[in-house]
Amino acid sequence: MLAAFMKTIFALSALGLLSAGALITVGASKAGPVKATYAESVAGILNKNCVSCHRPGEVAPFSLIGYDNAKKYAAMIASVTKQGVMPPWKAVEGHGEFKDAKRLTAEEIEILGTWAKDEAPRGDAKSEPKAPEFTSAWALGKPDLVLSSKTEITVGPEGPDEYRNFVLENQSSETRYVTAIDCKPGNRKVVHHLVVFVDGSGVAKKRDAADKDGQEGYTTFGGPGFNPVGILGAWAPGYNVRHTPDGTAFELKSGQTMVMQIHYHRSGKTEKDRSELGVYFTKTKPAKIARFGIFVDPTLQITPGEKSFRVTRSFKIPAEMTMYAVMPHMHLLGRVMKVDAKTPDGKAIPLIYIKDWDFNWQMQYEFKKPVVLPAGTVVTVEAVFDNSAANPRNPNSPPKLVTFGEETTDEMFVLLFTQTSALDQPFFEIGSGR
Repeated sequence: MLAAFMKTIFALSALGLLSAGALITVGASKAGPVKATYAESVAGILNKNCVSCHRPGEVAPFSLIGYDNAKKYAAMIASVTKQGVMPPWKAVEGHGEFKDAKRLTAEEIEILGTWAKDEAPRGDAKSEPKAPEFTSAWALGKPDLVLSSKTEITVGPEGPDEYRNFVLENQSSETRYVTAIDCKPGNRKVVHHLVVFVDGSGVAKKRDAADKDGQEGYTTFGGPGFNPVGILGAWAPGYNVRHTPDGTAFELKSGQTMVMQIHYHRSGKTEKDRSELGVYFTKTKPAKIARFGIFVDPTLQITPGEKSFRVTRSFKIPAEMTMYAVMPHMHLLGRVMKVDAKTPDGKAIPLIYIKDWDFNWQMQYEFKKPVVLPAGTVVTVEAVFDNSAANPRNPNSPPKLVTFGEETTDEMFVLLFTQTSALDQPFFEIGSGR
């Protein structure tokens, strides 16, 4: 079940992956509002916030580099920003404070709308700001280590999603510390997400040797096929790749094996893939070892026809823990997830509130300042699911009982977070009951 928390952003959405961060503020002058032209205002917004994804070879289905490209999508840009579909930032303001919050102001939305309404005027082409230069195919620059399967993998046209595990030999005789992972998918049509597990038992190698399906790696359903001693990271298209906070890193000991699990989502025809994994190390031992924390309820059962199926679960922090980032996870029926903490002395700490969940936009939200939770802190996770016929995302018509599972048409109730603590293993808590 650990593998299913990272879901991709499907390129079939004509809305694309327009990403907007802390956008350039274009204010009004004494003579009136600034004219919405590409050169004067729009180019700066797109260059700063969108073209990192909307460029050739990246995850977005179209480019927004340069006036000609941007003009083609002016109406779409105006529409999705007005509707709040873009930027894809789901965390409610004020319930947790996060880095790189992607929120547009009313003025910014108006600028983009006016530009489209006026038929996307260019303005003075000579004054257009230059598009950013991308010096590496990797978001964080050239990785310290690039790994991949030895052969190209064939993904069949039909059937259930496939979870294929690739055993990546650890050639180092020393403990290494991982600050980030990234991925260059060989075939974006089928690479759904990946997770890098750490095997300290040797079971993955045995599973790999015993597999007889004629392809590299071995398949599993419900995890990597062994009890991982850690997770080095995860990736999905559109995911914000970042280094771990200063002084922290994930640990990879000598003798431990990396297992890259790729979730393949079938496209309806036979596809080929050979994806690359980029790994970044720190040269110095970190002050703290970063580990994932996972809270999950595998007993989830969502009643058919119920529009607001509410689930509330709580778990206790066993030792002082510092949280650096949180990532809620649900599937197509999910609508709301709210997470709060209460310390033993009664202090309430809001962590995150997703009020309008969208399965196509699942992100890790990194806190502006790490959140320290004393031992005994109770974390409460509340969620709402819509299993009614009125839910356009409901995969079942008529609605039926939906239970916890890894398929997209199943459902999940999962909270993930990056943390450091005195615990010498990943924090994994299982909840149950309605």
